[in-house]
Amino acid sequence: MTTNNQLLKYFSFGLTGILILILITATILEKIYDTTFVIRHIYSSPLFILSWGVVAVTSFIYLIKRKTQKQAITFCLHFSLILILAGALTTHISGIQGAIHLRQDADPVTTFIVPDGDTPSFPFQVSLKEFRLEYYRGTSAPMDFISTIIINDGTKGNHEGEVSMNHIYSYRSYRFYQSKYDEDCKGVTLAVSHDPYGITITYIGYILLFCCMILFFFQKRSCYRNLLRHPLLHKTAVVCILLFCCPAHSMKATEHPATLPKQVAEQFGNLYIYYNVRICPLQTLAKDFTIKLYGKPNYKSLTAEQVLTAWLFYYDDWKKEQVIRIKSKEVQTLLGIDREYASLSDFVDINGYKLESAIQGNTEVKDRASIENANEKFNLISMISTGSLLKIYPCYKEETQQVAWYSLADKLPQDMPEGQWIFIRKSMNYVAEMIAGKKYEEANSLLKKIKEYQCKEAETILPTDARFNAEKIYNTANYNRPLAMFCITIGLLTFILYCRRMIIQENRYIYMSLLLNIVLVVIFIYLSTIIAFRGYISGHLPLSNGFETMQCMAWCSILLTFILQRKFSMAIPFGFLICGLTLLVTMFGEANPQITQLMPVLTSPLLSIHVMVIMVAYSLLAFIMLNGVTAILLHFSGKNSEIQIKRLQIVSEIILYPAVFLLTAGIFVGAIWANVSWGRYWGWDPKEVWALITMLVYAFALHPSSLSFFRKPMFFHIFSVIAFLTVLITYFGVNFLLGGMHSYANG
Repeated sequence: MTTNNQLLKYFSFGLTGILILILITATILEKIYDTTFVIRHIYSSPLFILSWGVVAVTSFIYLIKRKTQKQAITFCLHFSLILILAGALTTHISGIQGAIHLRQDADPVTTFIVPDGDTPSFPFQVSLKEFRLEYYRGTSAPMDFISTIIINDGTKGNHEGEVSMNHIYSYRSYRFYQSKYDEDCKGVTLAVSHDPYGITITYIGYILLFCCMILFFFQKRSCYRNLLRHPLLHKTAVVCILLFCCPAHSMKATEHPATLPKQVAEQFGNLYIYYNVRICPLQTLAKDFTIKLYGKPNYKSLTAEQVLTAWLFYYDDWKKEQVIRIKSKEVQTLLGIDREYASLSDFVDINGYKLESAIQGNTEVKDRASIENANEKFNLISMISTGSLLKIYPCYKEETQQVAWYSLADKLPQDMPEGQWIFIRKSMNYVAEMIAGKKYEEANSLLKKIKEYQCKEAETILPTDARFNAEKIYNTANYNRPLAMFCITIGLLTFILYCRRMIIQENRYIYMSLLLNIVLVVIFIYLSTIIAFRGYISGHLPLSNGFETMQCMAWCSILLTFILQRKFSMAIPFGFLICGLTLLVTMFGEANPQITQLMPVLTSPLLSIHVMVIMVAYSLLAFIMLNGVTAILLHFSGKNSEIQIKRLQIVSEIILYPAVFLLTAGIFVGAIWANVSWGRYWGWDPKEVWALITMLVYAFALHPSSLSFFRKPMFFHIFSVIAFLTVLITYFGVNFLLGGMHSYANG
């Protein structure tokens, strides 16, 4: 390689590395200061923009010097990235973004406001004809915001268009996006974008990139094809060992306060309730309540429905029961206990509520989040005991043709018919009387009458019987906790045994692979069923929060295990480990995120594609990381394992290409979604930045012909382990530390 080529190489890759460090620094500074600070001093600075330009130019010259154009697909793939950067630069120079506020029956608007306060003029007039909110059926949760606008373009006449979430209206290269609306629903603020050239160039780059990434895998005589034909891969055997035992343990029947019989409590769980901005079985609230309170979906031998109804009908018996989980030592000290579980009575003494001073800020505390969490549990019990959380009585209003839901403690409308008013106010009292007298058959009959009333008043908006029953099955069949521990245990055992087999080059227990695959099939069917149930219940693809994306990643890891194990024996223990660890992440919260209606902006199919593709990429990168750990263990085992280590490198390189390509595709699909929804395809949000950092870091490893140290197996493996930190920061670090618009993903 000539001296000029060397300089171009060092300049291109070196400056890219410097940009990665700048991006990392920017996300930290954004946490310390604010978004405006880093946009002004880093992302919008001339030096930062110039650096990207220099990287693009030097990279292009380097491609030409290396005669990469002879491999047309590889050349076009790199060129597409340069086009995307050129589109971003064009947008930065010539693009205009701002906002307009429109009111119904107001004069047309001829200007819009940009961030620096200027008011550019439209070549036409804009007015608001109508604004309306659409709700999810039977709820007060907004499903969509729709603005009908009129464009008056002089001699070209009037043009009418609709603007809603994930649906823009474009006229003469001006794009209008839904932003927010006035409280009286008669006015709206629309985002405006005018970028005819930048978006065009960028989208051409996206299309070229997606096409080249697909065609790359079919390119003859490519480095990827050479890896697939590597002779070391043909020596890979699929061998598996399964050693596990299921410890049996029995639980003694434990004493507990008074509760309803299980059958009567189940009848309560079968009622409809308006909870979490949707209509669902009361069983769902009972499960969430019990998990929030105790940390598990049941208490001793009692079901969640028995726990909830016990607080409603046997409050005095339960207020001394140690059922409230308090993990914080500081909260335990404030309550005057030295145990993990508190009773409701522990929260109060002769001086009043023990946490009041800490909640009001009169007492200096270190763990405020835990204090607020304990206070929330106390208030939750109060809401259940008084019935204020139990919105189980629907009331159909003829004049509005809508259904309102009321709890036992709500004030009822004055114009409500007397018979209906009496039923809502007295029916649960009658149920309580029957329960007090242990007349459970009569109590069941009254509960059936309440269910009949619900079906009569809310007939048009209730979920179908199939969806209602599906949610009840989902509530009782969610075994993520034991499945996570099972997968981690099997993964660790098989990982150790596989490493031992590779060190001593032992090749036994071939039939055990069949048994392990059967276990994987069962886990895959279970996860597929749970994900399908959750999607069916919610009415959208279950990819809207951290719980759901981690569950999806567990599913992806099992699917990839089936695909990879033919040429990669370590895929089996890795599949178990990744599945178990991702399911373990879903248990970080004390309760699973509730199944809610999606925010309107999150209903786009592009978002589902964006999340799914990135989750598959993360799963593949996790395989590569565990492969690196295996190679490091083999290296320090003291045995001659060079062939195995080299084989692991080849497998990792084969996986790396689709992993990076999928990650890249996911980032740019997300950019397209953002452009459709918010009028900009890149906003330097911390998660966007860290996704870009992850892509750039792993992209270095795709260039071993230019960066020779990646051809060294141990360097590659150590790099793959360290590089996975960028994935962890992208997903967890941003959600829990750095924040940003994408932090909703932590569920």
